[in-house]
Amino acid sequence: MSASMMKKKDWSKVARRALTPTEIVMRLAAAPGWKLSGDGADAAIEKTFTFANYHETISFVNALAFIANTQDHHPDLSVHYNRCVVRFNTHDVKGISETDFECAAAIDALLA
Repeated sequence: MSASMMKKKDWSKVARRALTPTEIVMRLAAAPGWKLSGDGADAAIEKTFTFANYHETISFVNALAFIANTQDHHPDLSVHYNRCVVRFNTHDVKGISETDFECAAAIDALLA
């Protein structure tokens, strides 16, 4: 994904809010492989991406880092030899926001 294809969203100009449980369930249904993790202010969406080896895993992490930096919305990562667990939540709303799902879709697009 080239820099010209990624448009930085100015999240400071977007009124964000924590999604309701119903909204989260509806969005998860449209986000294959993503699941709910944690609760309350620690609630997040997470997905495990599996690869053949460490090189592929790190290549994915580097591409993910580019997207996260471009979007100014950074997930928590757990990086292992052949997998990476990606976890999104929105700290300033103390929960899960639309931003998390938008960024999750951008990460999924890396492997589409």
